[in-house]
Amino acid sequence: MLGFDWWWAMLLLPLPLLARSLLPTADNADVALAVPLLNQHRLTDASSNKSSARFARICFWLFWICLVAAASRPYWLGDPLSRTISGRDLMLAVDISGSMSETDMTINSKTASRIEVLKVVVEKFIQRREGDRLGLILFGTNAYTYVPLTFDLDTLSKLLADTSTGLAGRHTAIGDAIGLAVKTMREQDNEHRVLILVTDGSNTAGFGNPVIAAQAARQQGLTIYTIGVGTDAQTLGRTYGLNNIPTGVALNERVLGKIAEVTGGEYFRATNAQALEKIYLTLDELEPVEYNYQSHRPRSELFTLPLASGILLMVCFTAWSTWQSRSSGAV
Repeated sequence: MLGFDWWWAMLLLPLPLLARSLLPTADNADVALAVPLLNQHRLTDASSNKSSARFARICFWLFWICLVAAASRPYWLGDPLSRTISGRDLMLAVDISGSMSETDMTINSKTASRIEVLKVVVEKFIQRREGDRLGLILFGTNAYTYVPLTFDLDTLSKLLADTSTGLAGRHTAIGDAIGLAVKTMREQDNEHRVLILVTDGSNTAGFGNPVIAAQAARQQGLTIYTIGVGTDAQTLGRTYGLNNIPTGVALNERVLGKIAEVTGGEYFRATNAQALEKIYLTLDELEPVEYNYQSHRPRSELFTLPLASGILLMVCFTAWSTWQSRSSGAV
């Protein structure tokens, strides 16, 4: 379909006629300027002069039409096209409290902190969600939206990689994180909304009760999957061998299970990177990607066509006029 951004520019088409009727003309030949080039043209016959003048007027009007057409910014709107997109909105709520720096997990048989393992596994999960819209909430003593819902998964991965423990405080506000997710996602039209909450502790900060917040999430149609990370004891090297000591972090699995149960989700426990990755594979199956079609119409700008035509016409007319002048001078 043909359209114009500035269709009102077409009103300029009669401007030359208006200017010709309003501006005064030199009726008295005696007061007109004496131009040698005009004297040369008088040597040609009258019919040739009339033909040349008619051709010049035609060229002028064609050039003017091309110029006005280009100024009106024409475009071509193609037929509606459809692309397949996901029907899921996924929000990740990641605990970055001080206890997430505990080094009681492993990556490739090497000891690593909980946050390091989480970053590696979540990165793989994000890359598998191509087409989905993901967001990221970080919480500690406070909860805040680090990345709003977006299709730009590469940026989300980079921002997640830059996070570190303690940025949001040393404690854990699980209830506030759920409440923030509810507030963020209830404004979305998508009915398939999921929160994946990852923590290694219990609710020790904030103003929201996690279970009450989960009930509010259920009313908003938000499904919560909770993941508890970390081991019950930390292995430390000693002079005479390895000792297992408690980490001092109490993971409240009962509350995490209740949160998932209330919203129709599921609770998982991850004690190492392999277990955490299996959990995300399970989530891929529990939350299958549902596709719908979002239609859009391709647009092509056309103003370059009349503009180029007008410039080409002006160049050709200038060349023709120069040739005519030289031909008249040779007579």
